[in-house]
Order: sequence, then C-alpha cells, then structure tokens
Amino acid sequence: MVQELTHFIGGKHVKGTSGRFADAFWPMTGEVASKVPLASKAEVRAAVENAKAAQPAWAATNPQRRARVLMKFLELVHADYDALAELLAKEHGKTIADAKGDIQRGLEVVEFCIGAPQMLKGEFTDGAGPGIDMYSLRQPLGVVAGITPFNFPAMIPLWKCAPAIACGNAFILKPSERDVGVPLRIAELFLEAGLPAGILNVVQGDKEAVDALLDDPDIKAIGFVGSTPIAEYVYTRGTAAGKRVQCFGGAKNHMIIMPDADMDQAVDALMGAGYGSAGERCMAISVAVPVGQATADKLIEKLIPRVESLKVGTSLDPAADFGPLVTQAHLDKVKTYVDLGVKEGATLKVDGRNFKLQGYEKGYYMGGCLFDNVTKDMRIYKEEIFGPVLSVVRAKDYNEGLALANDHEYGNGVAIYTRDGDAARDFASKVQVGMVGINVPIPVPLAYYTFGGWKRSGFGDLNQHGPDAFRFYTKTKTVTSRWPSGIKDGAEFVIPTMR
Repeated sequence: MVQELTHFIGGKHVKGTSGRFADAFWPMTGEVASKVPLASKAEVRAAVENAKAAQPAWAATNPQRRARVLMKFLELVHADYDALAELLAKEHGKTIADAKGDIQRGLEVVEFCIGAPQMLKGEFTDGAGPGIDMYSLRQPLGVVAGITPFNFPAMIPLWKCAPAIACGNAFILKPSERDVGVPLRIAELFLEAGLPAGILNVVQGDKEAVDALLDDPDIKAIGFVGSTPIAEYVYTRGTAAGKRVQCFGGAKNHMIIMPDADMDQAVDALMGAGYGSAGERCMAISVAVPVGQATADKLIEKLIPRVESLKVGTSLDPAADFGPLVTQAHLDKVKTYVDLGVKEGATLKVDGRNFKLQGYEKGYYMGGCLFDNVTKDMRIYKEEIFGPVLSVVRAKDYNEGLALANDHEYGNGVAIYTRDGDAARDFASKVQVGMVGINVPIPVPLAYYTFGGWKRSGFGDLNQHGPDAFRFYTKTKTVTSRWPSGIKDGAEFVIPTMR
C-alpha cells in the first residue's frame, strides 16, 4: 500500500493542501513507497508563522534547559536506533550498517550541542574604562531553515537543526523528497523529548518550497547541502534577500598514493571510501592518484580483483558492501557517465553497468566500476558522478599529484597515503582543500571541529557543526555599561576612547 506522507508543523502531522505530490520509491525493489506532498508558498508561510510564534519563548528558555531537551532526544533515538536505521536503509538504499553510521554522526553533533551553555557564553571586561564595563551576548537569530540532501537523511538534518535549536532559534527543515520518513521521525522524537511545538517543523517540497524559504523575510538564515549549481543558486538568492547563508556543494575527492605507501592499506581505504554507500557521499574518494608508474601498476593490479568481488545486495543484507542507488534516474545518470568515460578514452577495467540482483531486477542496482588512464581533461574527472565509480589518474611525481587536487574546481576532501612525515606535512600545508586526511580516506572531522569545503564545494564564511555552527546561528551584541558614581558628565564631541 502506497502511503501518503505529511508535513510536520506546530508539533502535528499536517496533510498537504497544494494538490501536488512526488513519488518516493523503495530503491531495493523499484516500487512506489509513498506520495510526498509538495508544499505551496502558502504552506511554507504557514510553517514560518508557526515557528515565529513559538520562537520567543524558546529563546527565553535558558541554554541549560534547552540542552536537557537535546539530552532526552539522544536517549529516545538510542531506544529507537534499530527501527530508525532500518527505515533509513529502506528509503535511501544504503546498508543497515551504513545507516547506523549516518545516524551516529548526526548524534555526535547533538552531543556537542549539549554544550550550548558553554558555547553561548559571551565575553566580559571589568573596568574597560573609567567606571565602564563591556560585555558581549550571543543571541538567536529567530526563525532559520535547512535544505538537506537525500544521501544523509539523518546526519545532515541533525547537523543543521541541533545547533540552531540549541542556540534558541526555531527551525524549518526542507528535506529531500526522496527519503522523508527519517526527518519526520526525528521531528516526532524531538517533540517527545520536550521540544515545544513549532520549534522544529518539517516542510516537504521541491523548488517552489525552496524559493519560498529563500524569499520569506522572516527566515533569517539558511543552510544547504547538495549539488554545486543548486548551492550557488541558494547562496545567491538567499544573500540577495539579506539572509545569512551557508551552502555546501559537490566534490571530486582525490587520494594521493605515494610510492612508499602501504599498498594493501591504501587499497582497503579506496574500496571503502570509493564504493561505500554506492559512492553517494560528498566525501567519497572518486579519484585515486598513484605517484609513479610502478605505484600505478601495482595499485591497478590489486584493485581489479577487489572491485570485481564487491558484494552488491539489498539494504537489509548484512553481507552486502553496498546496496542500490537512490532512484532510477540517478542510476541512469551514473551509467551514462560510465558510457561517457569509455567514449572519452579512459580504460574501463571493471564494468558494473549490467549488474542485476536476482529477485530484485527492478531495483536500482549497479556493480562497481573502475577506470584507469583517466586524464584531467575528461568530463568523468571534472564532474561529480556520485556513484560506485573510481577513476585512476596517474601522476608522474608528487608535485603533479598535488597540482591535480589544487587545480580542480572542487575542494571538499582529499587524502594522502604515505609513510613519509615530511611529505604528509608538506601536503597538508599546501593542498587547497578544506578537509585533509593523512592515511585517513574520508577525513570528516569530529563534531567539535567544523566541516566544510573550499572553492566551489562551499559558499559562505562559516562551516557546519563545531564552533562555527554556534556563530552561524547567533548574532553578537556588545554592551558598553557605565553607572553614574559622581563622575562629572558633559557633552563630548570626539569619538569615545578608554583613556
């Protein structure tokens, strides 16, 4: 039975009224799973008004009490962990183990945000001038919003909403219409944890809903994660409307393999980072850069049998390395990129295009693909494929490998595998990429550091989670205070100083 889903506004499930719906599918089987309502501008506005009415009382709640709601939310999620992971796996296509990782990395940010009382402390200077004290306050912005992608339906919504809520804002989440069940469940659990109705709202929708959020004068800040063209669109339109905006886009993450690297370790890293979650990660390694001919030949020799032996299965198969892709349209797009790579002259060493899973022939499955002899002028190198496709670009020396990462338009994540500390240190210093791994294939920082790419992988001055999240979701007010104590006042016509 196809279920009709809802929005979540004011602490209640609300049916869509626009008359427009999108089909969401089970990637494992290709069947329609649910009908997702697509909000009109009026429906978005209703959510904003609800959030605006609820926010002042939440902002007036002290940070310690707000943190207790987050603590209770963590407790509830852990009690519901297995069911939430299964729902996520079914909707998205990733394996259960990967779904649990998705949830866990989101919860780690919630754990960090429990420190809101510490993070929101301002500064104080006693005796800044004669009888004068100065102090600063961090105050919430008001109503803020997040537009999140399909590939991490738990992690990224939590990265966005948890710090916003901890800071005293009301939050409107517009998740991907491809897998909305988990975001709805998160909203339910926050309400159960004691979050006041209206502080976290979930509005389903497409471009009409996005534009309504971008244009609404009561939305003070917006966070986005998705493709670079849409990130740039959201950033441009949002900032033109006077909003604070942070947007994270596409990636083409390189792994440099030096001649002295532990090759077995490097191959293990490439397999997990390149093919995990069917490559549908913005931090996936999609380009391997072996340095030197001998290194490249050895790498290819070890990679081929590993890619050929990848186990593709259903999301519920505990033995599967990865499951189906998210939609038929996305599967077709990834296969088209493989066709293009062959046409461009790259050597397709392993071809997974024709993979079919017995009993699940209508599911969105694809085997791993491996290209060798990819060059930097090819589209399969320049563009983000977002699928189980790894390209090997051979570099004659370290400087050429470094230049590949530096010259690419994307600058999200990068890794180097080496035993040489000098090479690693030089690489970390010189590479023009936001997140760097040294013998770490997916360098996603822990929650108390910030996550963000450079160049066309990121738009805006502040990153996700860590201290930047508290800066992004608050505004600073500085107070200069003096209490009369017999000091003779008179008009002053020069700029005040503290002399």
